[in-house]
Amino acid sequence: MAEDGTSGRKSARSRAREDVGKRYYRIGEVSKLTGVKPYVLRYWESEFRWMAPTKSRSKQRLYRQRDIEIIQLIKRLLWEEKFTIAGARRKLSELGVGKALDTPQLEMALDADPRSQLRRIRQSLQEIRATLA
Repeated sequence: MAEDGTSGRKSARSRAREDVGKRYYRIGEVSKLTGVKPYVLRYWESEFRWMAPTKSRSKQRLYRQRDIEIIQLIKRLLWEEKFTIAGARRKLSELGVGKALDTPQLEMALDADPRSQLRRIRQSLQEIRATLA
């Protein structure tokens, strides 16, 4: 036990808050932050050209915050939205990675049903109207 009565372990969320100022993350850190195993990250690098972390002199992968955001997006497409690798690659190509990182744009693109798209737009407009009133 630590002096403050805690177990001395830090949660992933508190570690992420401490690392906000970091410029580069190693693959192990990225794995802990995203919940994706290092071997999966290395595989995704070969499948998605947008995932190209820089490498240090010692050949260690160094990920930036944008790389982590792309990883989380790919994870969402593959694991939550149930896209195949080829389908996720195609969706990212259609949207462009920058646009895909914008959550409302991604939500709209993933939602193929026009009625639900209109419902989502209506709900967003109602929320805006409520904040202005």
